[in-house]
Parts: sequence; structure tokens; C-alpha cells
Amino acid sequence: MATDRMTVVIITRDRRETLLGTLEHMTALPDAAPIILVDNGSSDGTADAVAAKFPMVELIRSPDNLGAVARNIAVERAHTPYVAFCDDDTRWQPGALTRAADLLDQYPGLGSVTGRCLVAPDLREDPITPELRDSPISGPDWLPGPALLGVMAGLSAFRVTAFKEVGGFSERLWFGGEEELLALDLAANGWWMVWEADMLIHHEPSRTRNSTHRRRLGIRNTLWTLWLRRPVRSAARRSAVVLRSAPTDRTTLAAVLDTLRGLPWVLRERKVVPSSVEAGLVLLEESQRRSPARRYVG
Repeated sequence: MATDRMTVVIITRDRRETLLGTLEHMTALPDAAPIILVDNGSSDGTADAVAAKFPMVELIRSPDNLGAVARNIAVERAHTPYVAFCDDDTRWQPGALTRAADLLDQYPGLGSVTGRCLVAPDLREDPITPELRDSPISGPDWLPGPALLGVMAGLSAFRVTAFKEVGGFSERLWFGGEEELLALDLAANGWWMVWEADMLIHHEPSRTRNSTHRRRLGIRNTLWTLWLRRPVRSAARRSAVVLRSAPTDRTTLAAVLDTLRGLPWVLRERKVVPSSVEAGLVLLEESQRRSPARRYVG
């Protein structure tokens, strides 16, 4: 069981009903684990509803919207060696938490395990799945699944020591594609990440989302991550690909301006990944170019 090895971390904002359904599911799992929830300054009564209906959940009330950095705060409260990040609209299926804990127990070189996502209501595979299942990244023979150089937070469990070693999620990126920088830093520090088909997570996408704002953040964070970690030629080449794939509109223009405003700190903190990691990133470029999951829409 995962109870003594895994803590579930959830962050939320203004999605009360969706979150309550997720908590109902997660607390009823046969391998349910302790839950730490950070409410990112909700204005719809989310925190009070959780406190009333789920007193067993450790609730952190943030007065501000901390974005993905709220996960860092929750991880600091965890007393288990592993954490599973669960979004307020994702639901880990029976046995998934245990499977993740077992793999992290068995393979001490693993920094994270990412599961297979099925999207409600018809439970079709998430479009990102082929990219993960067919990853061309080479890894050591002991790896229990395809090696990754990127993760999806809400589908992944992490070794707490690895997560803390790289500083968790970046305050600068805040939210939107924030996992990419974390994954590159894990790889640069020698941690391996894998995909596990038998670790199932269902995603029931919330209707409460600002897709235009997310696109702006996603483009900005992707560009920042490129220039923070990739060699100049690769960063320039990939930046061009990102911008060509985005709609030509005010949102994309705003994202580019945001990116330019952040360049001084990006250049100050720039630390190029090792050549072995860069080689893997180059291998991924073709599958990422074809992937329907990497379209900037909204």
C-alpha cells in the first residue's frame, strides 16, 4: 500500500465542485494516501467546503494565488519519501499510487514516474500518450519503462529528495508548462524519469479555465525554459518553431513581450544542460513537432 510511502499533493483555485468530486474519489481509494491541499486564494468558498467535508485532508489556505509554487509548500509538509501530484480535475485510479511507490522503492535512481492518462467522459488516451510511450530517449537497462525528459505534474509521482534537490517548481515560471524546467533539472542532476502504462489516472477537464491566459503563460514559459537550459543554436531553433506554431494574435504578442521582459534574469540564471541531456532533447524534437498535445490554442 502507498499509505506510509506516498503523500498526495493537490493545488486548486475556484473549482470547488470539481475539487470536492476529486477528493471524494481520492479519499475512497483502496490505496488512499494522506492528502495535502493548497487552496490558492479561492473566492468561491473552496477552502471552507473542504474543511467541512474532508477534515482528514491537510488544508493550507494561501491568501494569494501562488501557482505551481504552491506544490513546493505542500511538499515541505510531507512526511513520506514520495509525493504524487494530483490536479483538482485528475483522479488517480485504484492501485496507481501503490504502483508508483513500488517503482520508486525498487529503483533508487528514479526521480519520477508518470502514469497513463485517460480523458473523460469516454476515457480515451490523452494526446500526449504516444509521445511518452514511444519516447526515443535511451536509458540504462534497469529502467522499468520508457525514459522521459519531460513530465506532466498531475500524472506524476516524485521522489521528495530529487524534487527538493532541484528546488521544485520555479517561482518565476509560476504556472503553465512549469514542469519542463523541473524535468530538465532532474535529468541534469542524474535522475531518471519514466512512463508507466499500468499507472492509470483519469482526467475530467474542468470547464473553469482561462485558455487564452494559459496560452500566454505557456508560450512565455516554454521560451524562457529554452533559453535557460538549451545551447544557443537549439534555443533559437526551437523558439522559432514555438512561435511559428502559435496563432498570430495579441495573446502571442503579449507572450513574446513577457518573454523579452524576463530575459535579464533568464540570462543571469542560464545553465545549459549536459550534452547527454541535450542529445536526448534533440531526439524528441520530431515527435514534439508532430504531437497534437503541443498546439498553442485558446
